[in-house]
Amino acid sequence: MLQKTSFICLYILFSLIFTEAKAQDKPNFVFILTDDQSYGMMGCDGNSITQTPNIDQLASEGVFFTNAHITSGICTPSRISILLSQHERKHQVNFNSGTSVSPEAWSLSYPMVMKKAGYYTGWIGKNHAPIGDGGYESGLMDKSFDYWYAGHGHLGFYPKDRHKIFNGAKSDTQVEVINEGIDDFLNDSNEDRLAGAVHFLTKRPKNQPFVLSISLNLPHAAGTSSMKLKPEDDDIYKTLYRDKDVPMPPNYVAKKDIKEPKLPADLLRAEDRQESYNSSYTPEDNRERIIRESQAITGIDRLVGNLRKTLKEQGIEKNTIIIFTSDHGLFHGEQGLAGKALCYEVVTHVPLIIYNPSQNTPLKGARLDALVQSIDIPATMLSLAGIERPSSFQGKDISELLIGKKKEVREYVFTENLWSTQFGNPRCEAVQNKEWKYIRYYKNQTFPASKKIEAANFFGIKINEVLYAVHDLDMAIYHDFVEAPLKGEQPVYEELYHLKSDPYELHNLLSGKSNQAVLAEMRQAWKEEIQKARGTEPAKVLRYTKESHSAGSY
Repeated sequence: MLQKTSFICLYILFSLIFTEAKAQDKPNFVFILTDDQSYGMMGCDGNSITQTPNIDQLASEGVFFTNAHITSGICTPSRISILLSQHERKHQVNFNSGTSVSPEAWSLSYPMVMKKAGYYTGWIGKNHAPIGDGGYESGLMDKSFDYWYAGHGHLGFYPKDRHKIFNGAKSDTQVEVINEGIDDFLNDSNEDRLAGAVHFLTKRPKNQPFVLSISLNLPHAAGTSSMKLKPEDDDIYKTLYRDKDVPMPPNYVAKKDIKEPKLPADLLRAEDRQESYNSSYTPEDNRERIIRESQAITGIDRLVGNLRKTLKEQGIEKNTIIIFTSDHGLFHGEQGLAGKALCYEVVTHVPLIIYNPSQNTPLKGARLDALVQSIDIPATMLSLAGIERPSSFQGKDISELLIGKKKEVREYVFTENLWSTQFGNPRCEAVQNKEWKYIRYYKNQTFPASKKIEAANFFGIKINEVLYAVHDLDMAIYHDFVEAPLKGEQPVYEELYHLKSDPYELHNLLSGKSNQAVLAEMRQAWKEEIQKARGTEPAKVLRYTKESHSAGSY
């Protein structure tokens, strides 16, 4: 009997040791997502002024994808696309959609799938995805993570001014506050815990793999425009780059010098653009914006350096995969354009670095031009973690690109903008391969912001309430935006660019007789890709409008 008991005890002990070892064999993940960062704003993607030595080193030790694209060129739909590995046309959540992500859909997001598979989960920084019944107010996302240190909506440069959760941080500036959260998450002791952070366990278990999502709100204008150059701010944010000759971006055109707009004036109503995106219209204002963005990116670079140092100190750097990308880019006056929510390269083309220290292959430091998208990131994370991906995922697993087993995962990239509102942006969709890009636009019939502001002033209504409240009627409008092109709605304007010879998309070749065969091919590709993006199932969303959460809802 004693021998049998001893055998059982030994069996349990070895089982626990095996289980713990197996768990530790799973890689950890740190996923860093910046905000409004176009390709070309760091040293490793060609910027000669902005200093990013730590990110450059990460790229030199990992794989840098030089042809990575987002799915939607504005924060909320792009970030939800990453969470769910779905195009917006499938998940159907945007600022103007009147919807939030349902609990059912959220349960199939990459953090929740990884949590179910045994991962310890953390979210730090910004959340711009309305999740659950009531969206940001539902509390569903906050409670879903083992570690939560984030604010819903914009953080600003000084997050304590907007979100109480950050009040316990020693720092005041966004990047440094987030850095404190990272250190707290990685802290494997019970000492010096960060006040405000929500821990569902007192400390991170050492025998459990983790996935940490770091979501920044920089170099977004909501952050950089609120920089005050306070005496206590780090010198990075006060003096860096101010002594440099900061050039305007290629093909910059100041507002006063625009002779013919890039897009027809009744299609892209520039006069209705949000004021925060108008700083690119004069060289002086644009220079200040670029300096502040460069400062923010250098701050983020220091965060990356600190992260890698902490991982090394914890002895987990060799088992932690680091992914770095952005949710989309932003115009700085190129061709007289400002803002985002378009399908041009400035908006859709972003940096993507994947560093996997356990893959010691000849591709270390490689720069790959395979067409990849942001929705591929969650599919790839699950693959590297040995977790089966949900059937709802639309992204590709690009893990075999990392080790040279594949050269390509797709022929075409599909991008879109369904954020067509009072602020003047048109609906548009694009397909591109490595050589050509085709963009199509639909009639812009949205009611202008200028007239809404005029009415708000006349009736004494708060302007932001008129501009930003989303109503039930908006749900119907957005639904039509999604479905109409699939039902035969015709474009009112089209563009065709030869990206190989015209990477800045200066010359629309649509009418060229020699390009008609290519045009027909790209139109067919659009037809196929938009159908794939939409899928066949209804979107898993909840109603999220002013009416749905007011006393008189019906």
